[in-house]
Amino acid sequence: MKSACETSPFPFLDVVVIGGGPAGLVAATQAARAGARVLLVEKSGILGGATTLAGVASPGLFYARGRQIIAGIGWELATEALRMCGQPLPDFSDWKNLRHWELALRVNIPVYAALADRLVTRSGAALRLHTMLAAADYDERHAFWIIRLCQKDGLKTLRAGVLVDCTGDANAVALAGHRLRRNPELQPGTLSLHAGGYDPARLDYPALEAAFASAVAAGTLLRSDFYPATTPVTQFLRNRGANTMHVTGIDAATSEGKTGAELAARETLLRIILFLRAQPGLENFTVEHMSSECGIRETVTIDAEHRVSGHEYASGCAWEDSLCHSYFPIDLHNSAGGGVHTRPLEAGAVPTVPLRAQLPSGSRRLIVAGRIIGSDREANSALRVQATAMATGQVAGAAAALAATRNRDIRAIPLTEIRALLRAHGAIVPDTPAPPSGEATCRESP
Repeated sequence: MKSACETSPFPFLDVVVIGGGPAGLVAATQAARAGARVLLVEKSGILGGATTLAGVASPGLFYARGRQIIAGIGWELATEALRMCGQPLPDFSDWKNLRHWELALRVNIPVYAALADRLVTRSGAALRLHTMLAAADYDERHAFWIIRLCQKDGLKTLRAGVLVDCTGDANAVALAGHRLRRNPELQPGTLSLHAGGYDPARLDYPALEAAFASAVAAGTLLRSDFYPATTPVTQFLRNRGANTMHVTGIDAATSEGKTGAELAARETLLRIILFLRAQPGLENFTVEHMSSECGIRETVTIDAEHRVSGHEYASGCAWEDSLCHSYFPIDLHNSAGGGVHTRPLEAGAVPTVPLRAQLPSGSRRLIVAGRIIGSDREANSALRVQATAMATGQVAGAAAALAATRNRDIRAIPLTEIRALLRAHGAIVPDTPAPPSGEATCRESP
């Protein structure tokens, strides 16, 4: 029996994008600017994903060794947020003297969120907040998707020419019945926050580190609660919290798992507050702000037509179908907490992302963007960052718009046409694709 809010025939859209984070809001904007009829679906009440909901308000990296390698719609949004607040860009020419995270763009969350709303709606895309995907079935006979959405007022069914999964957890890919890849160990999450009520210059940090060790031994704190491997309490307090706590043992791919992650994050926060308020100089310690959600680094990736390996990423491989760049060191947070394994890329390497890494194996008219693209654990630890999500989102939006408006599968769209559309909308496309052999151009594995 159909709910009262369903209509027949079901409305038809060219492109439906699920997930309004860094990848999804760019994908929807690109598809709409290319002339497609687009709907963007977001589960929360705000666009931006990790930038806004998880409080990681530092989109990056757009530059590699002083050269811009990601631009387009994501760059447009992030730089407009800086401009509106009178904030300068980092000095990208000083990259040799700056740590990689210092080259990210530090945006104001409320301004960024409002500009994201404006970006999407002014593109012509329709937007549904507080809405989740309930079902996705591909109609082979008619070559379109039948999509069911769960809205506040009930279920809504519609049809779409192309489906774009930017959920961060491959929810659409999973509901469509395609295979996912899961690592046996997952990186911890982080609840970003801003702490106050103390003077960092007046604290006895060696005594605080000793108290932390005693609390861990007594079982009132977990060693993973503060994530730096050395001087964890010192770094937490000097950073006023920020993103220097770890939430371990979580799997946020499902609603049940994400609920567990949120509960674990806030329980971790309570342990930290109780511990710190008992220390000299921290009697008035308080958390002035925390992110709306626990930030998630890793859940699943798709079983893609190509799975980018850590070696391919770190050595800067290029493929015939490379349509965007990525740039970030290998950045694996310890699954048990207590540190981060960071490995720089090889000298001169600027990684690229092949279109096949965004296409689930055996799928039709389905493309993904963001951290769920086909990649092993090492490569994914770098590919997951916001600027790369934006770049892959723009690729997904361009490919989806061309496929939908021509009533063809994405694989049938010439790469030259996708490249031309991306460049027309300000994206930077890798200049030198590999020979048309499907093989990559990169250094040999050691």
